[in-house]
Amino acid sequence: MVENLQQLNYLHLFYFWNVAREGSMTAACERLHVTQPTISTLIRKLEQALGLKLFDRVGRGLRLTKAGHTVFEYAEEIFSLGRALLGSLNGGAIGNSDKLVVGLPNILPKLITYRLLEPLLHGPQRIQLICHEASINELIADLAVHRYDVIISDLPIAPSVRVKSFNHPLGECAIAFCGVKKLADRYRRGFPDSLDGAPLLLPTTSTDLRRSLDRWFDDRGIRPWLAAEFDDSALMKEFGKGGLGLFPIPAAVVQEVVEQYSVVHVGTVEAVRARYYAITTERKLKNPAVVAIVEGARHGLLELP
Repeated sequence: MVENLQQLNYLHLFYFWNVAREGSMTAACERLHVTQPTISTLIRKLEQALGLKLFDRVGRGLRLTKAGHTVFEYAEEIFSLGRALLGSLNGGAIGNSDKLVVGLPNILPKLITYRLLEPLLHGPQRIQLICHEASINELIADLAVHRYDVIISDLPIAPSVRVKSFNHPLGECAIAFCGVKKLADRYRRGFPDSLDGAPLLLPTTSTDLRRSLDRWFDDRGIRPWLAAEFDDSALMKEFGKGGLGLFPIPAAVVQEVVEQYSVVHVGTVEAVRARYYAITTERKLKNPAVVAIVEGARHGLLELP
C-alpha cells in the first residue's frame, strides 16, 4: 500500500483534475499557464501509475472513462480538503465550516429538498453542503462506501437491499394538483373526480408517488389522459407552466410552486401521501447536521401552509 501511494504523484493528479474540470486540454493549459505537451505527459504518467485509462478521445475533445470519473470524484475531494486546509491555516472562513455530503434522487422535488435542508442554513455551525443527484440505486451503492453522509428520499430503503442502511422518517404531506389558470378553471369544479379525462403530467412509474397515484386513480375509477411523464420534477413543472397539463406536487410547497411557476392550485388529495426519509448507515444518528435535518422536519416543515 505504501509503495502504491508513493507512485501516486499528486502534481500529476492536479493536472488531470484541471483538465477534467475545464473539459479540454486547451482550456486547462490556459488556466495553468503550461503547454499542452507538458499536461499530456503528466496525465500519461498518472495513467501509467494507476494502470488505468482516464480519458477517451472523442473527435477533438476528451471524455472521462468510467475509471476517470472515479478518479475525478476522489480528486475533487482531495483538493477540496486542500483548500479547506489552506483556509484554516490562513484563518479563512472555509476552515470554519463542516461539510455534509447529501445524495438526492433525481425525481425529488427541489423545493422539498430546500425545505428539508433549510435548517442547516440557520444553525449555529456553518455547514458546507455538497448535493449530488443520481438514481436511488446509485445513491445507495455510494452510501455503502461512505461517499454520502445522508440520502434524502421519498422512498424508504427496502429490507431486501443488501446494504447496511437505516430509514429515519422526516414526515409526510398530501398531494396537490396545480396548473395554468385556464386548466385550473376547467377542472377545479368537481375535483378530484374532474381529473377523469384531464391532461396530466406525472412522474414515471419508477417513483413511489406515481404508483400511489395510479392506485388512487384505479380505486376512484378515474382515467386521466397522460400527456407526459418525467424523471425530473422541475422539468415536469416547467411543462405544467407551459399549459400542457395539470401536475402533482407535495401540498407543503403549494405556495412556492404557485408563485414560482405562475400556476393555480386546483385541489388537494389527502388520500395520497408523499413521505420523506433520511437514509444513513447509522441506526442512531450521530452527525449533528443530519440530526438537525431530522429534528427540523419533525417540527412541521412538511405541514400544509
